[in-house]
Formats: sequence, C-alpha cells, structure tokens
Amino acid sequence: MATIASRLQQVQHRIAHACAAAGRPAGSVTLLAVSKTCPAERVREAHAAGQTRFGENYVQEALAKMEQLADLRGALEWHLIGPLQSNKTRVVAEHFDWVHSIDRLKLAERLSAQRPPQLGPLQVCLQVNISGEASKSGLMPGDVPEVARAVARLRGLTLRGLMAIPEPNADAQAQRAPHRALRELLLVLQQDPQLAQQCERPLLDTLSMGMSADLEAAIAEGATLVRVGTAIFGARISAGAGPLPSRLSAPSGGRERSELGS
Repeated sequence: MATIASRLQQVQHRIAHACAAAGRPAGSVTLLAVSKTCPAERVREAHAAGQTRFGENYVQEALAKMEQLADLRGALEWHLIGPLQSNKTRVVAEHFDWVHSIDRLKLAERLSAQRPPQLGPLQVCLQVNISGEASKSGLMPGDVPEVARAVARLRGLTLRGLMAIPEPNADAQAQRAPHRALRELLLVLQQDPQLAQQCERPLLDTLSMGMSADLEAAIAEGATLVRVGTAIFGARISAGAGPLPSRLSAPSGGRERSELGS
C-alpha cells in the first residue's frame, strides 16, 4: 500500500518530468500539498517526508489543524486556497502565511487592516475566473489590473501573483489554453509601470495553477506553484469543517463554499 512519503515522491517526479519537458529548470515549480479534509496526523506524516507547504480550503478546519500541529508551526507554511468570507478575514490574517483566493478588493482591505505587524506581510494572490464559469469565484480578467494596483498599495500584504481553477478538460492541449491566458495576464501586470513602483519584492512572481489532473499543462504554461491533494493524501474523508478550536475564534457565519484544489 502506498504511503504518503511514496506518493509525495511520485508527485515530485511528475513535476520534475514536466519541468524537463517544458525546458524549465528543476526546482522552478513549488508543490503545495492540499490537505483539506485530511486529519492533522496525515499532515504530520507529510512533513516527516519533507513537505512543508500545505493548502487548506476551509478556514475552521485549517485552524483546528494548526492547533493540533502547534509544535510544527515554525516549520509549516499554511496557504488558504478556498473561498474566504468577510467574517473570517481576521483569523486568516492572524494565522495564515498565504491567501490565494482574493476575489474582491474588500477582502484584501480587511486582511491588510487585520494583519498583525509582528507577523510580517501576508502573501496574497488574486483569484481569476479564467474560464468565465458562472459557478466559480474569481475576478474577471479585465478587472484584474485595477484590483491589483489597489491591493499593491495596502500595507501588511505582498501581492505575489495570480491563481486560477480552470474548467476541467480531458484534452491535454485544451488544458493549456486557460493556463496560457493566466500567464499572459500576469505578464500584463509585470509590465505595468504603476505596479512596478507599488509592489514589494518579490514582484509578481507566482502563478498558482495546476492540480492533479492538469499539472503538466500548467507547468508547460509557466506555473510556479501547483496544488495537489488526492495524489498525495488519497481519497477525501469528508467535506467541510467543524467548530473552531477553543483557542482560535472568529465571528460566526456560514461555511465557505468548496472549490477544487487537488
């Protein structure tokens, strides 16, 4: 039976092979292990196998894991990749290292105001609805430059790049089209003189795109971070989150909507 360590190794081999096929340097793509719905013990096992970056979709579930893995806090990097509600921004600002799912300026403003100064800047990406799906969160591509300029001015945040969850497609060549569109959109931002003056270093260096089914297509089109879950942790246990752990709190509200991140 495959272990988390062996699955991690297999995914890393896939990434290395895809980088070689695309003529990209080994190590130019970061693996984010999507640990949503996985118990803290599996995250600990993945860390023991060398994985340090973990992506979570549900704020409450992630906070519970952070509490259970408090002894590893300095060794783990936590990324929120799922939708974020306004009433959860404070705990996210206080406990996460990255947020990939900024889909409106209001969220960025709240995260900026609530980020504790002693933690340093929160790394953020703008989520783009690159396939134009009515069911998906994300900014429309035409709105991205204006929002990016506004986010880049906010204290306590570092705008790192763009994230997308393209519409699933079984055809390998068709998979590349939305990833290419996101890369071209990031290039527009990188060439924006106003953003060049506003953004802290590192400057717009992240394309968070590609999951288990399309990571080769994403890497071929320039992904710098791929989000892989089931190929590492196996089948999902459940979807959703329980109550907040006792030492971490947030205003009450509905559950975050689920989106694919594996």
